Amino acid sequence: MHEITLRKISLLTVGIMLVSAMIAFLVVNTYYHHQLKEQNDAKNISIALTMVDYIEVEKPANLASYFETKSALGYKLYVVNENRQATMYGAPFRVENLPTASVEKVLDGQLYHGMRDLKTETFMAGFFSDELANTVGVPFTYDGETYALFMRPDLKLLFTEVHYLLGGMVVVMAIVSLLSMLIVAKKLIEPITKLTTAAKRVGEENFTGPLDINRRDEIGELARSFERMTEKLSENDRVRKEFISDVSHDFQTPLLNIKGYADLLMDEELPEQERKNYAKVIHSETERLSSLTKQLLLLTSLDQLVSPLKPIQFRLDEQLKEVIRKQRWLLEEKQMSLVMELDELEFTGDPAFLEKVWENLLSNALKYTEAGGKINIRLSDETDAVKIDIQDNGAGIAQQHVSRLFDRFYRVDHSRTHEVEGTGLGLSIVHQVVKLHGGHVEIDSEEGIGTTITVVLPKL
Repeated sequence: MHEITLRKISLLTVGIMLVSAMIAFLVVNTYYHHQLKEQNDAKNISIALTMVDYIEVEKPANLASYFETKSALGYKLYVVNENRQATMYGAPFRVENLPTASVEKVLDGQLYHGMRDLKTETFMAGFFSDELANTVGVPFTYDGETYALFMRPDLKLLFTEVHYLLGGMVVVMAIVSLLSMLIVAKKLIEPITKLTTAAKRVGEENFTGPLDINRRDEIGELARSFERMTEKLSENDRVRKEFISDVSHDFQTPLLNIKGYADLLMDEELPEQERKNYAKVIHSETERLSSLTKQLLLLTSLDQLVSPLKPIQFRLDEQLKEVIRKQRWLLEEKQMSLVMELDELEFTGDPAFLEKVWENLLSNALKYTEAGGKINIRLSDETDAVKIDIQDNGAGIAQQHVSRLFDRFYRVDHSRTHEVEGTGLGLSIVHQVVKLHGGHVEIDSEEGIGTTITVVLPKL
């Protein structure tokens, strides 16, 4: 793949160079036809007139020797006398296509602008065309006889070592440019190849292995972003697998209990009291599964919706009182006391989700506080936020567990009885809902002393 890409870049580079050369040729050709063609003709007319002026004024003794000297300096000369006899000086023309009418005009005293008037389409055929028609013509007299002089530069003689050096320099520049482009392309392709390989590994859920791309350009920034993405995907994959494992375990345990006790209930000789006890366990495990399912659905809705909240203004103190009223039966059953200090206040938030927060926090306080214990609930209306404290004097939580209490399915004590064991999702729901409201949750707990959970919600 690497070699294929380099081959493509090489071909692309060569193609670009060829297209650039073609465009440059067309631009120069257009400029020649519109600007230089007439100037070139005028320049050569001037040179030819200088030659004939010298002949007519100085009257050289040997006209042929004079023309041979000029041809040796880099000119092709075609001289026609009044008897229409022609003599060539210098290298012969590739094509001798000078019209007879043009010769007659020059002999009659007119100038011939063959370079200007030659019908050509390209710069190569115009400037470099080695045709007798592609000349300039001027008349002159020598020893009382009329002549026509047709002249053009001999381009082969005009191309000196400097021109060859410049041409060689252009060729070397093209080769060096191509090689440099290949080296640069290789440097650019290597990190992209590494990124492609890494992307394939990620597609196969293999998130290991560094990219080893140390660059400070856009590709380096892309590599660093890819590494951050890979780390995030790796963490999400780990959490997902742990989540599936925890869900499977939390569903499997009550299902096995239900199956086991259901098998025992099939015994026709089972005493009535044991039958009732087994049925009570099955009912308890069913309630546990139902609660787990509801909380999983709630967490799913919180995770998937971009903005699941439907904020309205409501009395937060009244909502807390209603949640406490629903749990009054358990307070009385465990002979626990509850003290409320609730400021009356209007709060803007999603009452449905916030109700789940208070239900989970109060439920935890009731579950993990021994009979005869005490719970304090305080609602404080502060300047920029609302503060809710739920304090109990239950068993408390060791400090090494506090930082993980918001992890899904995390439970401090798996040895608790089924009557008080939770799903491990309650505090995750609390944390998620409070976070969606822009607030935060603080936990202060000490084993044997109790736990205080503080929820701080900003006022919208």
